[in-house]
Amino acid sequence: MIVTVVSMPEATVTRADVAEARERLARDRFVLVDIELPEEERPEEWSVAERLGLDAEGLDWFGRADEPPRAEYLGDKAGLVVPLVRGEGIALVHVLVTDRFLATVHRGKAGLATPMGRALTHERPSDAVAVLFLLLGEALGTFRRAAVEALLETEELEDDMFEERLPEQVRRLAQLRRRSALLHHYLRPFLELTDEILTRRMMSPTFPEQRQRLAREFQTSGRLVLAEIESLQDATRRAFASYSSLVAGEQNGVINRLAIVSVVFLPLSFLTGFFGMNFTFLTDKLESRDEFWLFAIALQILVLVLSLYVLHRTRIWRRLREGD
Repeated sequence: MIVTVVSMPEATVTRADVAEARERLARDRFVLVDIELPEEERPEEWSVAERLGLDAEGLDWFGRADEPPRAEYLGDKAGLVVPLVRGEGIALVHVLVTDRFLATVHRGKAGLATPMGRALTHERPSDAVAVLFLLLGEALGTFRRAAVEALLETEELEDDMFEERLPEQVRRLAQLRRRSALLHHYLRPFLELTDEILTRRMMSPTFPEQRQRLAREFQTSGRLVLAEIESLQDATRRAFASYSSLVAGEQNGVINRLAIVSVVFLPLSFLTGFFGMNFTFLTDKLESRDEFWLFAIALQILVLVLSLYVLHRTRIWRRLREGD
């Protein structure tokens, strides 16, 4: 367990043990505590809330692995499980906030240390709730960046399809479509939960105006990010449809070529099959060389000329060239 304590408003970062973090949470007026747990969950005798000296009632989820996105108001504090994009997957940061402190728990490196450090240095938030909205904004930023990158890659793949169709394009499109579904699967439930909590809090006359403004900005940003993810989903569906249409067009061209070959060679195959049968008339009556040339060569040339004439009159050649 790695514990990092940030003293505000100076934004002084120090490493500490659990005992020191517990003391700072009970003593300081404005402090941030970040706890990094191992990737693999280990059975603990005490929960994270108990180790930090907090009232553990209703906080059994705090620090527990595989906890789904959450947002709930617990009287004098609020608890959230915030999803954020980390590489190709989704990380979950557990957040507990009061007027005096903000505590976060995550497994492995969550990827928010650098942007949160810059935000704390530049923004200088006035209290822990303002820090919470900074953290939520950074989490939304990870979803926005992931959605935009995937959308641009989808558009590039769709452009490349018109030049050449490759199996790798279908595989990558399937991965991008799965990624868009993963982003949507984690972000939408979280936004619905936070909207419910924030709307109920903003209806209270005791909710400060500054926090109402922060809440409205977060709700607006959340809707915009969700719209970008839905645009990514539509783009992947459109790219799959474009690929299918292009492949279907190529298959139609192949079928047209086969039809041309059939028009030319099916009558010839019929003639060779018919005159190759051992009928008495064919074996006894047609004996001269002139008869052979008449039926074996001239008749097939005539059928070939008629086939080409039919192809010319029906303009199959022209349609095939226009399709190419």
